[in-house]
Parts: sequence; C-alpha cells; structure tokens
Amino acid sequence: MNTSLKIDRRAFLKGIGGVAVALPVLDAMGAEVAERIPRRFCALYTANGMSLPKAEHGINEWSWFPTAERNGEFVFGNSTEPLSPFRKQLSFIGGLHHPSGLKADPHICSDMWLTGAPLHNPKPGTFNSVGLDQVVALHTKQYCRQPSLVLSIDAGTGFLSRTGTISYSLDGRPIPAENNPRLVFDRLFRGDRASLQSQRENLHRRIRLVDAVLESARSLNRQLGNSDRERMDQYLTSLDEVESRLIASEHWIDVPLKKQDYSHLNLDATSEGEPAEYYRTMFDLIALAFDADVTRSVAFMLNREDGMGISDTFPLKLGLSRTHHNLSHAGDKDGQLDFAKYDLFLSQQVAHFLQRLNSYRDLTGTVLDNTIVLFGSGASTTHNPENLPTLIAGGGNMGLKHGTYWQKRGTRMSNVYLTILRSLGIEQESFADSTGTLSGSIFSRA
Repeated sequence: MNTSLKIDRRAFLKGIGGVAVALPVLDAMGAEVAERIPRRFCALYTANGMSLPKAEHGINEWSWFPTAERNGEFVFGNSTEPLSPFRKQLSFIGGLHHPSGLKADPHICSDMWLTGAPLHNPKPGTFNSVGLDQVVALHTKQYCRQPSLVLSIDAGTGFLSRTGTISYSLDGRPIPAENNPRLVFDRLFRGDRASLQSQRENLHRRIRLVDAVLESARSLNRQLGNSDRERMDQYLTSLDEVESRLIASEHWIDVPLKKQDYSHLNLDATSEGEPAEYYRTMFDLIALAFDADVTRSVAFMLNREDGMGISDTFPLKLGLSRTHHNLSHAGDKDGQLDFAKYDLFLSQQVAHFLQRLNSYRDLTGTVLDNTIVLFGSGASTTHNPENLPTLIAGGGNMGLKHGTYWQKRGTRMSNVYLTILRSLGIEQESFADSTGTLSGSIFSRA
C-alpha cells in the first residue's frame, strides 16, 4: 500500500453526464477530515407568498420585507418581529426571481422553487430538474445515516403544479415527503433492541424485498401507457429512495447514535391538530437530526399552493378571517392584515427552530453556525413570481455575514443557490440557470 498518497479532501469522481460525486472519507485525506465540522442545509417553503400590503392601506409595518431603517440597520416588521433575536444570524434577500417562473402557471412555483428549471429539462419526458437539497445530499451522504430528509405538511408528492413536496431527485422526479412525526422519529432515531446480527439479517431481507418489487414494477412499467408510466415513475422513484436508504443503513448498524433528550417531543402531534404544536414537533425532529448528524440535507414544505391540503385552514384555526390561499388574494386592508398575521405565526415557528439549532453545539459553534437555513416562497404575493420573499439564516462558520437586507432587482434565485453550494464546500460550476455567484452580498466567499 502506498502510504505516502495524499488525496485532496475535496476530491470528486465524475460520473455519467458530468455529475461530480464526493469521495467517501479516506485515510489518505488526513485525520482532520473525519473531525471537521459538518456543513448542513435546510430549506423551508411556504406557499402563496408573503404579505406585502398596499401602500394606500397604511400598514407598511406589517410588510414581510423590511420597510424601515434605524441606526443603519433594517427594522423588523410586525410579521417578522419574532425573528429579531437572531438579527446577527439572518438576513433578508430581495429582488430574486426564477426566469422560468415568468413563463409558468403561477401555481407551479412550489415545483420549481428548489430547482429553478422546469421548462428546459435535460431529460426528455421529465418535467423538472434536480433540487438544491438533493445536490447537497449527493455530496454529504457519505458522512451520515440518511442522505436527506424530505418533509411536508401533506405526505407524498401531490401532483403537477399542486405538489406535496419541494424535493426533486437527480432525474427531476418528485421525492415523496413524510408528514407523520412518529414515523419520522422512527426512521431517524428508533433503535432496534435486537442483536446487531439480527438487525443485519432484517435489513438484508428488506433490501431483497425492495429489489424484487423494483424488478416487478419495472417489468410492468414497460407495458403501460404514457399516463400510467408517469404514475409508475413516481412509484419507482420512491422505491429507489427506500432501497438507497436501506443499503446505506448497513454501514451505520455498528455506529451508535448520539445520546439525546427526546422528552420534549410530542410524537402524537398531527397536521389536523394544533398547528403550532405540529410545526414545532417537526422542527424539533429536524434539529435533533442535525445535532446527531443523522442527515445534512432537509427540505420541509410548510404549506401547499392554491388552497391544497390541510394547512390552508390553519389561519381559521388561529382565529383569522379566511383560509391561507384566500388571504393571499385579499385586496382589502383587513384581509391583508390577516395575511400578515399568518406570516407572524410562521415567523414564530421558524424562530423556535432557529432557537433549537442554537441550543445544540458542534465542536466549533452552534448547529445553526454550521447550517444554512433557507426560508421563503415561490411567489412574492398573489402569485407574483418576482421579488421572491427569501430569508437566509445561519452559516456563520461558512463565511456568511448577516444582519442585512440585501436586495438587487432581477437577481436569479439560481445564483443564490450556486452561492449556497459554494459556501457548503460543494464546488459546482453552475446550478440550473445560474450565471454566477452572488457577489457583494451576505456570502463573503462569493
């Protein structure tokens, strides 16, 4: 063995289509690689845009984007005030858009929020392209038990332009989301009390079963018409995800999970119950997963577009006047105010999440310092695909400089995504329709 060989820790293997995959941790990379701080990514999506009240109604203080300054700093609006304790760990980004969003059905914005490119796909017969979270997962999966965690207020994938997931695979196919806290907990943390050998045997049985189902499903798929093939393709994508997860699990059977306190979790919370309890439970699960390094890539869809799904009724449960989608179309002062009050509710939930991430520590800094959190929507308000509401938090140990409201009209969202990848140490040349990184912004590396 050549013990003098030294491999760059950023070494990649080139695969089909030029896709670069990071090498696993090798002894030749040096001990510092195994001990380095993890870099994580979390995308949080809310549908229907944010409240940006009309000037004539005189409630600018309820705008989601900051509208005032004091002592050279932006002033949080009423709907984002719960985030103010994290001023030095977050920034607002304005003026963003997906160029393809201007050409699409306005309800398609959740489908393309993390991909940016449904209208110029490289693969015939597919609608979308890979999502940002899955690119992150591709480059971090060798370090953690689960390549990625895909969550949504409603389980599954939904359907085109009314999607129930914001995550898309390398082939541009929707990845089914999970929404049951207990099932998510079991997947991430539940330890099998049986022996390690028993766990391995059970795992191998499950892999063989999935293999057999995949083979049968692919054989059936070749005999179906186009519309049925689309449904089967989604099913096959789901099975592929399960198989990959099972195969990866074997490596981790002998590695004990980090000991954590789960006593604060309410695993009986449901999306049909109290909204805040449900969201906070899901956010607590994400924070625990990051703290234990179970995964480094998470996508969580908080609401669905166009009045779809259970969360459309959440404003009514909170005592507001209309459903979420109806509030997004409100042209009157009272409706716009209630829309902003729902934004306030979401800000409270995101603030809870950021606090949780700050409460857990890595070798250097907090988990939030080593995590980039992206929170936003695929429309500004009333399905407008320009000036997308975007907040970025965390990443202090990755060079992000916060406490600002940065805005530049006409900036491509994909440029932000490419810059996020670079900050995570993923040296891709481009992402979707990006034209470069976001220079002169909160990203000091850009």
